Amino acid sequence: MSDQLKGLAAALGRIPSGLFVVTARRGTSETGVLASWVQQCSFEPPQLTICLRRGRDINEWLEDGAAFTVNVLEDDGSTDLIVHFGRGFGLEESAFEGLEVYRPNGAPPVLREALAYLECRVAARSPVGDHDLFVGQVVAGATHGDGRPMVHVRKSGTHY
Repeated sequence: MSDQLKGLAAALGRIPSGLFVVTARRGTSETGVLASWVQQCSFEPPQLTICLRRGRDINEWLEDGAAFTVNVLEDDGSTDLIVHFGRGFGLEESAFEGLEVYRPNGAPPVLREALAYLECRVAARSPVGDHDLFVGQVVAGATHGDGRPMVHVRKSGTHY
């Protein structure tokens, strides 16, 4: 890699992002995935965007109108969730075994250990490079405390 490309990769890596667990359900099956590219994109109506690497199993479930939950991880105490969801799960695997979750109004799983959650419905989807961009209309949410959200800064903007 040239020095110019190394500099570009380092500069991209300095863009901070949060750390989140995105959960979804299809029928009686549920799954979750660690995500870092989540951002509010609209006040009225309240909407957010998430980007997930193309080919991730959960993307199949995120069709127009599908429900998903964004769990905001807390700065202190959520490292076990990063390890748990960082390994990834197939759609047939139990992603929530050993975790305390609840499902307000039948929403996809909310992690009790999360700082906050936002229940969303897919409003739009678009391929962007090697990821899929989802726009979610926020329909509900709440906080579980007054902590600080976890912020992540990568060493390189060319890979996780």
